Amino acid sequence: MKTLRLILGDQLNIKHSWFKEVNDNVLYCMFETKQEASYVKHHIQKIVGFLGAMRDFSVKLNEKRHSLIYFKINDENNFHDFKNNILQLIEKEDIKHFEYQYPDEYRLNEELETLASSLPISTSVLSSEHFYTEREELTVFFKDKKQTVMESFYQYMRKKHQVLIENDKPVGGKWNFDKSNRKKWKEESLIPIPYDIKHDVTKIVAEVKRAGVKTFGTINERCFDYPLNRNEAIGQLNYFVKELLPLFGDYQDAMNVNEVYLYHSKLSFALNIKLITPKEVVKKVETSYYNDEAISISQAEGFIRQILGWREFMRGMYWKLMPNFKKTNFFEHKNKLPDFFWTGNTKMNCVKNCLKNSLNNSYAHHIQRLMVLGNLALLLEVDPEEVDKWYLGVYIDAIEWVQLPNTRGMSQYADGGIIATKPYISSANYIDKMSNYCLDCSYNKKDKTSVNACPFNSLYWNFLASKQEKLQKNRRMFMMFNLLNKMDLKLLESVKSRAKSIINEPDNY
Repeated sequence: MKTLRLILGDQLNIKHSWFKEVNDNVLYCMFETKQEASYVKHHIQKIVGFLGAMRDFSVKLNEKRHSLIYFKINDENNFHDFKNNILQLIEKEDIKHFEYQYPDEYRLNEELETLASSLPISTSVLSSEHFYTEREELTVFFKDKKQTVMESFYQYMRKKHQVLIENDKPVGGKWNFDKSNRKKWKEESLIPIPYDIKHDVTKIVAEVKRAGVKTFGTINERCFDYPLNRNEAIGQLNYFVKELLPLFGDYQDAMNVNEVYLYHSKLSFALNIKLITPKEVVKKVETSYYNDEAISISQAEGFIRQILGWREFMRGMYWKLMPNFKKTNFFEHKNKLPDFFWTGNTKMNCVKNCLKNSLNNSYAHHIQRLMVLGNLALLLEVDPEEVDKWYLGVYIDAIEWVQLPNTRGMSQYADGGIIATKPYISSANYIDKMSNYCLDCSYNKKDKTSVNACPFNSLYWNFLASKQEKLQKNRRMFMMFNLLNKMDLKLLESVKSRAKSIINEPDNY
């Protein structure tokens, strides 16, 4: 019986059990489709990264003598959707059985379930063998619990998988060293020369343009520097652990006008398309902590928390809350995303720098995404659907299972507090504390109301004033509301007036 197996663009795990042996009765298929390239407008580097990694993976399968049919984006026999491409192959290759791995996006899960049920042949689906958890594990863990707090899930994961655990207790005496991970980088330590990856992707870029796929952002076509195969991903991981991990934890929240990545791993794209597994990454970091005196517990734990804790938590929450989660809009925000999110043209130095990182590199780290860009979108009362589409399109590592809960839940608080325990908002004070963005800004970081006042300041206090009724029962907001209630009423009216002008015409700022 001849079997057809579908490999999606984010299922590039050469260690999957599918590939342990060559079977002449198994045919693999991979498709570059305009459907997947265009369901939102994507950054050019994201499209190129996926196509480049898929093509490299196809070469690896051919080298291992697996039978594979691969449709490129401009192939004449490519129908550009999974259903018609698969139906074509079933008929042409006399396929009797169809198999696929569970997709990580709800959209594709629904599509492939519908397709499988409509096929005239038998079908089966199996795990992608990537994550620590199964889809429903988080839902089961939080059953009958009042709150879905990441920290309790993280501790459960540490214990279950015995990561940084000795004698059933956390190494270092604490579960979480987050308070040690909030230092401002003052350029007192050197950033090592980046891991050397340089891909010439001029051919792929030309093919994407010829296919008529609309993209945005910039790309260095002769020096694409993200891992596109397993060997490069492992090299990036080894480089990170040796060169960057000793200072990662200290500065993981820091931002600087002169640095794009600082001490961040640059592994999220490779992880999310499954070139390497989270278990491999966590094991490497944990082993290095035990063997390298330069790596303290706060550095190792700070990174492992992002992978074993936050990444698995977000995936679990995605499958727990979908599909209704995608419709949540707790504050009923309806404003348009400012044009400067697509151009970077704004006088706000922090926003300009974070957008420059995003548009030039298809990258920004979690604090830039959350506390600058996401913070601003929330304060401007932007429709969370517009925010979702931008985040999903702009970042090379953005796949909906991880993007949506981070953006709509954590960043925009559109779920009303299911994922985040409070809205992540701030004035200029926090941004100045964690960066050097304010030094050369056109605006005054301490002023609230003048024409030179930082927009974040009036927007912050306006948000608190306008959302107080909805948020006043949130205990984590008590201190902020106490300060708001003590503010001089004339000053508050001036703040609200300036905030209103910014919200109405944000592209003027």
